Amino acid sequence: MNHPLEFSFGISSPGHRHDPESTAADEFQKKFQFNLMKKFQCLNGLNLLKRENRTLLNEIYTELYITEGDSGDVNKEHEVKQIEAALRRNPTEDTPIKCSDIFKPLTEQDKATRRVLTKPLSEHDEEPIRNVLTKGVAGIGKTVSVQKFVLDWAEWKTNQDIHLIFPLPFRELNLIKDQKLSLMKLLHVFFNEMKEMDISRLEKVLFIFDGLDECRFPLDFQKTVRVCDVTESAPVHVLLINLIKGNLLPSALIWITSRPAAADQIPSECVHRVTEVRGFNDPQKEEYFRKRISDQNLANKIITHLKSLRSLYIMCHIPVFCWISAAVLERMLGEAESGEIPKTLTQMYTHFLIIQTNIIREKYLQKQESDEEMLLKLGKLAFQQLEKQNLIFYEEDLRECDIDVTEAAVYSGVCTQIFREEFGLHQSKVYCFVHLSIQEHLAALYVHLTFMKEQRDVLKQNQVCRTLSDVHRSAIDKALKSQTGHLDLFLRFLLGLSLESNQKLLHSLVTQTGSSSQNKDETVQYIKAKISEDLRAGKSINLFHCLNELGDDSLLEEIQQYLKSGAQSELSPSQWSALAFVLLTSAQDLEEFDLNKYITPDKIRDEILVRVMPVIAASRKAMLYNCGVSDERCAALASALRSNPSHLRELDLSENNVGDSGVKFLSAVLENPHCKPATLRQTDPGDSKRPGLEAAESARVVPPAASARPDAKSPITAATLGPRDREPQAQPVTQSFTGDIPKKPCSAEFGPKNTCTSELGLVKPCSNAPEWK
Repeated sequence: MNHPLEFSFGISSPGHRHDPESTAADEFQKKFQFNLMKKFQCLNGLNLLKRENRTLLNEIYTELYITEGDSGDVNKEHEVKQIEAALRRNPTEDTPIKCSDIFKPLTEQDKATRRVLTKPLSEHDEEPIRNVLTKGVAGIGKTVSVQKFVLDWAEWKTNQDIHLIFPLPFRELNLIKDQKLSLMKLLHVFFNEMKEMDISRLEKVLFIFDGLDECRFPLDFQKTVRVCDVTESAPVHVLLINLIKGNLLPSALIWITSRPAAADQIPSECVHRVTEVRGFNDPQKEEYFRKRISDQNLANKIITHLKSLRSLYIMCHIPVFCWISAAVLERMLGEAESGEIPKTLTQMYTHFLIIQTNIIREKYLQKQESDEEMLLKLGKLAFQQLEKQNLIFYEEDLRECDIDVTEAAVYSGVCTQIFREEFGLHQSKVYCFVHLSIQEHLAALYVHLTFMKEQRDVLKQNQVCRTLSDVHRSAIDKALKSQTGHLDLFLRFLLGLSLESNQKLLHSLVTQTGSSSQNKDETVQYIKAKISEDLRAGKSINLFHCLNELGDDSLLEEIQQYLKSGAQSELSPSQWSALAFVLLTSAQDLEEFDLNKYITPDKIRDEILVRVMPVIAASRKAMLYNCGVSDERCAALASALRSNPSHLRELDLSENNVGDSGVKFLSAVLENPHCKPATLRQTDPGDSKRPGLEAAESARVVPPAASARPDAKSPITAATLGPRDREPQAQPVTQSFTGDIPKKPCSAEFGPKNTCTSELGLVKPCSNAPEWK
């Protein structure tokens, strides 16, 4: 009888080379690595246009920009907006980390950088890193990063101190969520070769749980029973929780990936390091297209075209969008296709859909269903799952939409089929769209076509409606009510599909789609009316993107003329929102926003402050001197400072009527370790301390003499409250510093009395100024 191998040390040392047991362990590891290499060497999902030409990961892989550290609260905005916000983050505020190094401790240099630029080091930073949580928006490259990590290990390139790696995606764990298994049996199900192995003897292994946001079983870390024996049977979620907690295989490493909104399911005490996949930075975008397109002249044309369109170039931070753009523009800018080059998201995705269906049409000449029938079925699936905020679905979900599983496989260019034949007894299949944005586009197409063909509005339980603008209004209202913004991009696609140019494109796929020029004008006016209302700032920004999809830039032209004139004039509420949109979508960084440049202090109203709040959060320095900031507006300001990410480093609130409650709001934010403006100080020496300020000071403030200490904790920028130009009084001003200040020479640019601005933009005591008497 063959006994399972005891595998307690990786590759055998020379002294043990002739030990039969060690030799068998070596052979097992080589076999295991070879099997993983075969599985992970091809780029999953990105070779769908020409499946016969398999794309090797190592040939096309472009290093992704990954940072170490947590960015704070969960961001509930649409993920495209999160990408737009992340673009404005200063790279010097990040601690970059290579994917292959996520389980390695920070270097001393990186520790010093993070101590200065982001947040204090925690206890976990001094401990061995066991559990890593990697965040990233949909399609940003989390799964590809996992794939590259495993492939490099399997090819003996990196992390050879890890003996075995077990990739266990949540979308596949969902298939056995109702079963009771031991950890050993679970691994047997996914990895047949593990039947030869005594898992209890494993020392350093890595479990990779990819796609926490796709998890369809509960993860209750408080009430789950303790399991310590790898042979003890338990539900899958119980095994998972005990692995993460370290009750099962305490020496094992754990890597979890997730979209940001789902990441907080893992308690912070169970996470030793948080990383964030930020996708491609600008040089990496160009590198990708030069690798993907063999004709370098054509690659240059594609890069130039995308750079000229800000809304598309922003999306190129998502690797999957780069792939979509390359597939479309390679044809449109090459010799194979002619016609209008895509300039909006809707045009790009509609061209992509046409390319996909043409390939399917050529490959499957005997296909029973028409393109239109299948698109409507896939669109219905996309819409229903989008409303539920699901990115993955199973055979029962397809059946609800009358989709035959075999027919769905034909459309694998649009609907990715994740299927592993070696899955043992569980021959189920998991489906998802290549990217969330493709799901959103198909959902919009379904809503649009259902009205054009049947005059029904699926957004209102298939009610009969009169015009397309009625459908648009219900979609706008529904998107504005969404707390998560999950319908924002869907709305942009739906409105863009109503343009005559896009309807002409659709003629190659579907029958009559109708004309809607009058509906467009009605929709534009409805959007402008909504912009003028008291909306949450982020919502009005998306409505400007919608106007762009509809080809209406009248409000933006008004603002551009206003900015060129250099003169102050009274702006309407819609124009203030347009100004915020222009500033936020500018290719230039928002170093300083001074509200007084745009309006005189006597005309500033609360509504104006609300509309420019996203600009304040996106700026490095915000000047709100004498801008009528009240206690109520301090609450909104505090919310902006908590935004993820907030870029604000310096905030000037002097000459504003900020009372005790306003100070409390700001103080509460400053006590948050993720807050970027690191201190709140009161520059009026005659004022007594206010409630709330004392709490912030006791929590985070140290005396000026300590400001240059190397063990201080965070970057310094002052939030200034109260009059700025009063003469010094008998008592010293409260100066607050809680971080490292590099020794930089002081410039001659003075701010409030007895302070100056360093080369880093930090407000600090000035050695050239007179001392307080």
